[in-house]
Amino acid sequence: MSVERDDAPAPVPPAAWEAGTDLPTVTVTPDRYVPVRYAGASGDFNPIHVDDEFARRVGLPGRILHGLWTMAQVARAQTEAIGGPDAPAALRSLSVEFRGMAVPDEEISVTSKVDRVEDGVAIVKVTARQAGSRVVRNGRAELRLPD
Repeated sequence: MSVERDDAPAPVPPAAWEAGTDLPTVTVTPDRYVPVRYAGASGDFNPIHVDDEFARRVGLPGRILHGLWTMAQVARAQTEAIGGPDAPAALRSLSVEFRGMAVPDEEISVTSKVDRVEDGVAIVKVTARQAGSRVVRNGRAELRLPD
């Protein structure tokens, strides 16, 4: 898997966490082995993820990525945006709607925008796209901001 960010080697947290602030975009290009590795890690060996021939027989373009792997990239984008050693603990909640299939070997781009800040918690709207199509929409993250 190659991991690229569009404007810097590492995301830089925004100077101000306020409504309308765009968080750094995170892009990931999952290699063709990601579905197999994720199946091993998660125990989800559904053949649509690990068997290219089977996936094509049931009408898919080939093996597809696990939705939860894609959601993990959405979570990673949030924790990288908040930065610092306590970043994973800053993610208080995350929800997404899966609206499309993602496939290996094509870049996925996760974009995030602060919707509002309440009592030290940023409510962030998130979308993930691949090949111009949304694979995650109506994503919502709650991030506890540093003091």
